[in-house]
Parts: sequence; C-alpha cells; structure tokens
Amino acid sequence: MKHIVKILTLLVTITAFWKLLYFQILPIYFTISLGCYGLLMVGVGLIQFRTCPEEAVLLQKDVLEAKEFLKQRGVDVGSD
Repeated sequence: MKHIVKILTLLVTITAFWKLLYFQILPIYFTISLGCYGLLMVGVGLIQFRTCPEEAVLLQKDVLEAKEFLKQRGVDVGSD
C-alpha cells in the first residue's frame, strides 16, 4: 500500500509541476507561434508576388505626364 501512495504522490507532483510550467510557457508559445505564422504569410506573399509589366508601362506614362504638368507650372523636376 505504501508503494502505491509513493507512486501516486510522485504522479500528482509531476502533474502539478507540468501544469504550472505549461500555463507559464503557454503565452510565450502562442506569441512565438503567431510570429512564425506572420513570417510565413509574408514569405508566401513574396513568393506569389506577380510582376505586372503592363502596369509598369502605365506608371511610366503617369510619371511623364506629371513631369510635363509640373514643367508647365514652372517647377524644376530634375533630369528627364
């Protein structure tokens, strides 16, 4: 009977220690997990980032139009 009490006491002690440790580490674990998830989503977004050559052409046209507009108003826009 004494042997069973020793085993149960040890089991209860280990369980209590594990729960205490678990609840102290759990917020840190969730914070690290959230950070890893964020980095993963940024990485996936960078991998799937598409180039849009037609949008680049339109942007260059807008830049040239803005430079002409500013030159007409007397603003120095630098080199062409």
